[in-house]
Amino acid sequence: MNGVDSVVIATGNDWRAIEAGAHSYAARSGKYTSLSTWDKDADGNLAGMLEMPMAVGIIGGATKVHPAARAALKLMGVTTASELAQIIVSVGLAQNMAALRALATEGIQRGHMTLHARQVAIAAGAAASSRKLAAQLVTEKVVRIDRAEEILKEMKAG
Repeated sequence: MNGVDSVVIATGNDWRAIEAGAHSYAARSGKYTSLSTWDKDADGNLAGMLEMPMAVGIIGGATKVHPAARAALKLMGVTTASELAQIIVSVGLAQNMAALRALATEGIQRGHMTLHARQVAIAAGAAASSRKLAAQLVTEKVVRIDRAEEILKEMKAG
């Protein structure tokens, strides 16, 4: 839902209604299940499907009056609510694939920690060396800006 919510919010639609509908739909059988399914098509290609109720619009409400929502719709080239729904579902599937990859490889927590370490490295002033600095922060298990600044000074000195 992270990807879905992001597009819904950016376009001025009601993310709370989308969330409520999605969670209700996921529990419709009495057991909470996934909204996405992954399979291989006839040609052996990976095919994903995201099924959930979703009412979104591009005319009226915040989508009409909020400049950022209008800009988001224009940027995406969306001309119908159906097109917007397709983009939202595509982003949701991409987010789902990223989560599955993280679960199957390094794990969600470690992946988040690596991303956080990169952000801390950049905030400390590292540009080209941000990946190396982030890796050291993760290795040391000390992901703090003060430590990132210390390491960066050491890297520049040596």
